Amino acid sequence: MGYPFTLEDVGFLRSAAGADALSAADGRPLSEASRLSDVDFVRRAVGPRFAAAVLETAVLRRRAASKVDGAAGWLFTDAALQQASASPVAAHRASRLAGRDVHDVTCSIGADLAAVAPVARRAIGSDLDPVRLAMAGHNLRGSGALLAVADALHPVSRDTVVFADPARRDDAGKRRWRLADFEPPLNALASVYSGRPLVVKCAPGMDFVLAPWASEVELVSLDGDVREATMWSAALATPGVRRRATVLSTQAPQWTVTDAEPDDCPVRPPGQWLVNPDGAVVRAGLVRQYGTGHGLGLLDARIAYLTGDTPPAGVRSFRILEHGHYSEKELRAALRRRGVGSVEILVRGLDVDPNALRPRLRLRGDESLTVVLTRIGHTPTAFVCQPERH
Repeated sequence: MGYPFTLEDVGFLRSAAGADALSAADGRPLSEASRLSDVDFVRRAVGPRFAAAVLETAVLRRRAASKVDGAAGWLFTDAALQQASASPVAAHRASRLAGRDVHDVTCSIGADLAAVAPVARRAIGSDLDPVRLAMAGHNLRGSGALLAVADALHPVSRDTVVFADPARRDDAGKRRWRLADFEPPLNALASVYSGRPLVVKCAPGMDFVLAPWASEVELVSLDGDVREATMWSAALATPGVRRRATVLSTQAPQWTVTDAEPDDCPVRPPGQWLVNPDGAVVRAGLVRQYGTGHGLGLLDARIAYLTGDTPPAGVRSFRILEHGHYSEKELRAALRRRGVGSVEILVRGLDVDPNALRPRLRLRGDESLTVVLTRIGHTPTAFVCQPERH
């Protein structure tokens, strides 16, 4: 799970000599092919003691550039970077905590606290890992956040909102799915902070029914990828809302849909367009609410594809060119008639592997289209579509 940083490493990286070494390393290719020459360059520049720490930090900063704002000046561990929220996601969560006193009891390197500190009344971070806490001290310099060494299961603050991001991977990097296996365990966190406003970030694939203390569960996507889920206790939840999907984009305004909205979405025959809802909407179980809000209908009551004659704005939708009973032979013929040489294959509700199907279609041509394979009732159905964004 990456290089094992020490406090001595962090001290060097925070020094003027460390900053110079990192600046020099940043000019290197830092690729698999250049590894030996990169190692030799850095070892000659800073000596063997800190060469690995410098190289690892330079590589992690480059990986973090598309995820964490200001990553070029940050310190990371590999595991901490993997678990860190993307900055737009962290900023969205922080906006719901604006003006409050917030204690991040698993602050790690400070990625979430960096978003909270500018909007909170007061921000506190604590962690048991002294190395990550030292990195947080560097990353949060000038933010006003207070940092402390503390166990998340032994409260050291009062009258604050408690935020936690339990570790969801073991020492070998394998993902944990049972609540009791999180570090710290999720049920233990809920028990220790019972009666206090609590926010917990977790993986979007978790079974949220297993966390009865959470009054609202929010699934968040960014640029089409479902990034995480946030569980909000009653004091922080929106009244009347149990499930929420929030869709963030670096190119368009954010939007949200909740289970408090109307869900009288009819099942209807295919219209001119097929709409595949954002993954956060699907994970949150809010396809009906989303469809109702946009005047769409369901292709099938149990399948999360929507259809209609006017696609929602800002969403990648699929203009239906033709559709019918799905078989490989019929689909191959339909695509050949249209001169399709490359195809995107989306599947929902059928046991079809797109990667295995694609070569069997033996396509030839210059056109590129999308095929959506699903079922309507018990009928396997194929849609040949032109993807468009409105």
